[in-house]
Amino acid sequence: MNGAYETVEIADVEAARDRIDDESVVKHTPVERSTSLDELTGAEVHLKMEHLQWTGSFKTRGAYNKIAQCVADGGTERVVAASAGNHAQGVALAATKLGVDSTIVMPRGAPQAKVDATRSYGADVELVGSDFQEAMTYAKGLVDDDATAFVHAYDDPAIVAGQGTLGLEMYDDRPDVDTVVVPIGGGGLISGIATAFADRSPETRIVGVQAAGASTVSESLRKGAAVSLDSVDTIADGIATGGISELTLSSIESHVDEVVTVTDGEIARAVLLLLERAKQVVEGAGAASVAAIVSDELDVRGETVMPLLSGGNLDMTMLQTVLVHALTDREQLLKLRVRIDDRPGKMEDVSGLIADHGANIRTVRHDRSAPELDVGEAHLVFQVETSGAGQSRAIVRSIRDHGYEVRRVNA
Repeated sequence: MNGAYETVEIADVEAARDRIDDESVVKHTPVERSTSLDELTGAEVHLKMEHLQWTGSFKTRGAYNKIAQCVADGGTERVVAASAGNHAQGVALAATKLGVDSTIVMPRGAPQAKVDATRSYGADVELVGSDFQEAMTYAKGLVDDDATAFVHAYDDPAIVAGQGTLGLEMYDDRPDVDTVVVPIGGGGLISGIATAFADRSPETRIVGVQAAGASTVSESLRKGAAVSLDSVDTIADGIATGGISELTLSSIESHVDEVVTVTDGEIARAVLLLLERAKQVVEGAGAASVAAIVSDELDVRGETVMPLLSGGNLDMTMLQTVLVHALTDREQLLKLRVRIDDRPGKMEDVSGLIADHGANIRTVRHDRSAPELDVGEAHLVFQVETSGAGQSRAIVRSIRDHGYEVRRVNA
């Protein structure tokens, strides 16, 4: 049982900080106050912007620390890793910097932007399996000689210690912080950060956040053993590991004060909130910390709080998906189905009612095949951009007042 006998101490984290003391490998990322989030949460919110790190995430910290130790021990010529994206890029960059080859196994559904970025950092990429766990199984089979080392995404003390350097940096940024909020996938990041704060500021509250569709920590804590999921379902691919390890569970039990979950809807709203208010493009996993502080799951009122934006590698296709979901949730994107007599002038009539409210029609189509329609009837299906819930309700009311049967089909 890996974590039962191996622990990470503050000395390991401090040694890792010395090992990666190279601005071309890991840079000190900024912290920015967000007055918009202050107003939404009642807290003083300082965003730790690790998504601006080289490779777009914190993962290089742990990967470099691990690979540097392998190289120092001698004999390592190649490293292998499995990743949904960010760990892949961290390992690829670290291996190239340290002069060793790297092979990264990624799930077939990994975002293309992350696949391309991993290759650009010098790795050979193989796409295998439908999720992280399948990619992991295959990757471990590639370690077939003493010159090849496996670099686990989270179940390794060297990885945890490397990620812990971010905790030291966060403490240095805001030593008076009351609460630190950290996304959890496999638990390596929060384990390292919590280890750092346990030494530097044990009174600081450490809160972990998981996506509801990939939540393993609560059940693992209840059972006292690491629990894995057969499948995961979340837009936050960076924390969609589907499992933690005995090593990270032990650290969470010892140093993490609270773990909350957020839905994909809450994550999507946080991505849009950061884009609009903070002018930052953050991926779903990185936005999970903000999703938590604006949700009902976590009370940070009156505190100085630091949500960690852990990654910014947001695929443009996923960005589109997230924006559509978030705008629909805000009722700024409205889909209506209007039942009409299928004759000339009806589309113009209904379109005019929408236009009268100053809304923009993005698309409209006829549907004559619905089973509830009588002969000579049709549905007009509109996708409409609005200013929000008030305008959306006014449009629906106006169409209904003019004698049309109308339904919202995206609420």
